[in-house]
Amino acid sequence: MKIHLDLDCYFVSAERTRHKWLKKRCVVVGKGTDKKIFSKAKKKSSLYLDTGAFNPVLEFKQEPTSEDISNIYKKEFVTNGIIGGVVIAKSYETKIYGIKTGMSLKEAFARCKGLIALPSDHVFYQELSLKLKNYLKKQIPTLEQYSIDEFFGDLDGWVAQEDTFEFIKKLQSDVLELFDLPITIGASDSKWIAKLITDNIKPYGIKVVTRKDIKDFTRNFKVEDFPGIGNAITKKLHSRYIYTIGDLQKSPNILKSYGKMGKDLYKRIQGLDDESVIASRKRKSLGIGRNFKPINSREEAKRRVVILARYLSYTIIKLELNPTTLFLKIKYQYHIKSYTSISENRLFSEKVFISLCLEMLYKVDTHKSHNIIYIGLSVSNFLEKRDFKTLSLFEYENDKNMHILTKRLNDIRDKWGIDSIRYGIEI
Repeated sequence: MKIHLDLDCYFVSAERTRHKWLKKRCVVVGKGTDKKIFSKAKKKSSLYLDTGAFNPVLEFKQEPTSEDISNIYKKEFVTNGIIGGVVIAKSYETKIYGIKTGMSLKEAFARCKGLIALPSDHVFYQELSLKLKNYLKKQIPTLEQYSIDEFFGDLDGWVAQEDTFEFIKKLQSDVLELFDLPITIGASDSKWIAKLITDNIKPYGIKVVTRKDIKDFTRNFKVEDFPGIGNAITKKLHSRYIYTIGDLQKSPNILKSYGKMGKDLYKRIQGLDDESVIASRKRKSLGIGRNFKPINSREEAKRRVVILARYLSYTIIKLELNPTTLFLKIKYQYHIKSYTSISENRLFSEKVFISLCLEMLYKVDTHKSHNIIYIGLSVSNFLEKRDFKTLSLFEYENDKNMHILTKRLNDIRDKWGIDSIRYGIEI
């Protein structure tokens, strides 16, 4: 059988492993404006190469604090008496107050007077997740990390189906005892049914659904609750008066009319997909982005793009990737967004990458009188060296030399820190 393991309110649970008194209290982990990446102060960063295909790989270390963490939010999230930031994780104790992920911290505090808000410490969360992953790899023959707090496992040939419940029950107990982390585990013949199980039996649940019971188990779930069914498909299904998985199971031709994607999705809801648990999955994209206080200076915007591009370049080279599609997104105040992309099929180098990012910034900045509050860069469509299509031999030789130079820059940054070599515009 396939199993899905999902850590319960992971960021909060991780904080509780080092601050035991937070247990059973109303706790949220918040995210405010970035105060590190664009500063000129010395920063400590960590690169995580083995975190799954969907996880960020570059994180900044939080400096330890001697302050009372029950009031640490005042330093991290309060400016001129105004609470900023949003909730990115919440404890189950906050549910009765209606606190949700994405809610402003200001509203969260208004709803729950005794709320404790902590700044996110992604380096700590990544390191704890990696320790758990190394342990799980010893217990499960094939393990796939789906996200920082989710894993798939394949028990076929390892645990008999009739022993699955006892196996996951013990695994759940062992993870709590060894790591002090509550985890929910679902098991089924399909990995996506296993994920549907965990999504709906949290917190600290365990459940096995065999193939013969899948139809009965899924019948009453809303279509939007199923993994892989997003807003666009949900709206189309609702327009046909299909609201539950049971309704959808009775109308196979609707999803099949969407082509291969629809056919695969229909197999998933039937539990007949037989998709494998993949121990190592290639990345499809990589990105970096930051929120910050409103800025109007376009020179400052350029500086920030260069900094983000330099950090992303460092990660691209470390992962030995060669992207051919570059994407830049900016957000202005008052909920206005703008984005653009460029495709370049050539050998990657930091200098060319930064130039293209600045070119995209000029193109994407269509509201030059507006303040900018977010910049994000991402890359995708990674190619092998044999697939490069440069315009001329001279261009290829130049790209090759620049690529080698970028790798040498990375070697220096490995030794002395990512900020040891910067560009004049940054200073």
